[in-house]
Amino acid sequence: MQDYEETVARVRAFRDQRDWAQFHTPKDLAISISLEAAELLEAFQWSGQDASAEGRTDQVAEELADVLIYCLYMADACGLDPLQIVNRKLEANAKKYPVSLSRRNSRKYTEL
Repeated sequence: MQDYEETVARVRAFRDQRDWAQFHTPKDLAISISLEAAELLEAFQWSGQDASAEGRTDQVAEELADVLIYCLYMADACGLDPLQIVNRKLEANAKKYPVSLSRRNSRKYTEL
């Protein structure tokens, strides 16, 4: 498995070889993330009660990769370290959702 830094470098190189950074404003990247997330939802459209990814993992993987790539572009455009912001958010969520109150409970933190 490739390490994180190598993958981010490949994502940036792909963008830079095509001179696409000029199009990667935070607004346009946010739109692209939303559009790709909608394509991810299409993998589950009309699936009825079947909420699993079984039988559609290839499509899910492809669309999820698009979402993640755009998220990396967004972090880059905003000067944010993705690992740092994810870890910071996990720490904040741990305070909002203590295990003792939220285990096996889907309620929002304001309802716990």
